[in-house]
Amino acid sequence: MTSTTKALYASHRFPPELISYTVWLYFRFPLSLRMVEEMLAFRGIEVSHETIRQWALKFGQEFANIIRRRLPRPGDKWHMDEVVLKIGGKKHYLWRAVDQHGVVLDVLVQSRRDRKAAKRLPRKLLKRQCRAPRVMITDKLGSYGAAKKEIMPGVEHRQHKGLNNRAENSHQPTRRRERRMKRLKSPRHAQRFLSAHDQINNLFLLPRHFMPATDYRAERNCAFQAWRDVCGVTQAA
Repeated sequence: MTSTTKALYASHRFPPELISYTVWLYFRFPLSLRMVEEMLAFRGIEVSHETIRQWALKFGQEFANIIRRRLPRPGDKWHMDEVVLKIGGKKHYLWRAVDQHGVVLDVLVQSRRDRKAAKRLPRKLLKRQCRAPRVMITDKLGSYGAAKKEIMPGVEHRQHKGLNNRAENSHQPTRRRERRMKRLKSPRHAQRFLSAHDQINNLFLLPRHFMPATDYRAERNCAFQAWRDVCGVTQAA
């Protein structure tokens, strides 16, 4: 365990193996806090749903940041898309960028869908990735074209709904979680949760249907070990 992860677990009475396992359950699967609480109770572990919520807040983004630094350099083709979120009865937009392999690069929750809003995600990506993509693929929303001309004028831009299935499919886990959580509570809550959720799921993004079962299991075991390394634990709870 590194000094960083050791400091994270300091003052917690539950062992790191249990905390990391609980955080993994909550972010990896469409489970509510009370569902995770019940799963632990079945194993004789009494942890309240409020404690699980606090663990998710404290450890989720920390683990996600470590995963982001460990993952290979993303592809040079960026798929960008936005989807409507209802938060507190008001319409918001979740902007998401993924590469050609389905790895989520970043997410951004905003209340607008205009040119100014469309510029924020690519600007954030350029700052984090330190390079422009070779190709940018979006739907036919005009705001993307206007933002691209201003921020990345030399990048090829393809606007076609059928080409952007990669980004559109990446919204499906968010929709499942949104239903399970009975809608996201606030834009800040949505941004915080999805930033951690997507990066943690990137670690387990395996092309299951394109490899033999033995290869898939081997890759999955590698992902499990990578998660243990990120959390600084030796084995699962």
